[in-house]
Amino acid sequence: MVDKRDKADKLIDEMIAGKTPEEIVGEGGLLQQLTKRLYERVLEGEMTHHLGYPPRASEGKNSGNSRNGTSAKTVKSDRADIPLAIPRDRNGEFEPQIVKKHQRRLPGFDDQVLALYARGLTTRDIQGHLEELYGSEVSPTLISAVTDTVLEDVAVWQSRPLDSMYLIVYLDAIHLKMRQDGQVKNHAVYLALGINREGYKELLGLWVGEHEGSKFWLTVLSELKNRGVQDILIACVDGLTGFPDAIATVYPKAQVQLCIVHMVRNSLKYVGWKQRKAVAADLKAIYSAPSVEAAETALETCEAKYRDRFPQIARSWRSCWVNIIPFFAYPPEIRKVIYTTNAIESMQAQLRKVTRKHGAFPTAEAVRKVLYLALQRLSLKWKRPIRDWAAALNHFSIMFEGRI
Repeated sequence: MVDKRDKADKLIDEMIAGKTPEEIVGEGGLLQQLTKRLYERVLEGEMTHHLGYPPRASEGKNSGNSRNGTSAKTVKSDRADIPLAIPRDRNGEFEPQIVKKHQRRLPGFDDQVLALYARGLTTRDIQGHLEELYGSEVSPTLISAVTDTVLEDVAVWQSRPLDSMYLIVYLDAIHLKMRQDGQVKNHAVYLALGINREGYKELLGLWVGEHEGSKFWLTVLSELKNRGVQDILIACVDGLTGFPDAIATVYPKAQVQLCIVHMVRNSLKYVGWKQRKAVAADLKAIYSAPSVEAAETALETCEAKYRDRFPQIARSWRSCWVNIIPFFAYPPEIRKVIYTTNAIESMQAQLRKVTRKHGAFPTAEAVRKVLYLALQRLSLKWKRPIRDWAAALNHFSIMFEGRI
């Protein structure tokens, strides 16, 4: 084995000796030539297997079929266009396997396109990228055809069975522009992110609707139940009117918790940049209070301090207080999971970054393609359970006895 490796290394050294990087991996370079030769050798081997005899062998005479030259075909790889000579037989029965009939792309090309699409590049961006780096001319239609192949994966993923129970489910929406009836309109993309028994994050699905509303959320929650989710301990939501009622209809035992991150963000939008640090510190005194009574005292202090300059802050907290106060009944271990691990916030930030270049999406399918690929890429980072999950799980088991 060592001798074979040494011989291979020696052969490679001889092939690349004195060559520039461009001569090795550039257009028409050594790597492209070797790829072409490798595929053509395999194709020739497939033809030999098909006919039962090698080229120019005597047993081919009067066999009823024979080689009949080659046909030219250019295929796209993840690095360049590769011109291939495809062998033919006289009877037209040869079916190549390594490069099938009508196949125009080698393995790796589609993955390259999908990886670029998942990073937020538009069809035109990908076209320019492939042409600039590899000299490969790719039409927008081909790129769309490649990305369309994920729609079947999206459908399977969206309808897959789910766990029977999630300890926390974050429910939120992002808003994107989409063309509809010749006009550009805002549409909501509904997202449900669950934390399972083992403490791992799992995106449960994405749904595209015209506007964010409690009626559509009711449809989303009903679908989750139909896919197997029978119980949710804590549903973490924004301040959308009617949202708690929609949750109670499908999951009456779920404890609705208003997202603290949303509350803080909504409060700070009324505040100028110079005052934000001070206001944020006063808001922290509310949501980090050890009890409901202490939180109410902190809210009163905040209200008195900013009544004249920012009266909307205290007003918004008081109007949502009934769905904020469950937070104060949780021990620090669960509070930390709800607040500091609000994964849907960081996930949305990534999605906004990916969709920023796309402007207005032509269809809902285009939205699903981009977000699905971006989410699959993002979920690769979710390889570990939430930090200090064991301690949080112990408290969940006590607070929600018999449901875990």
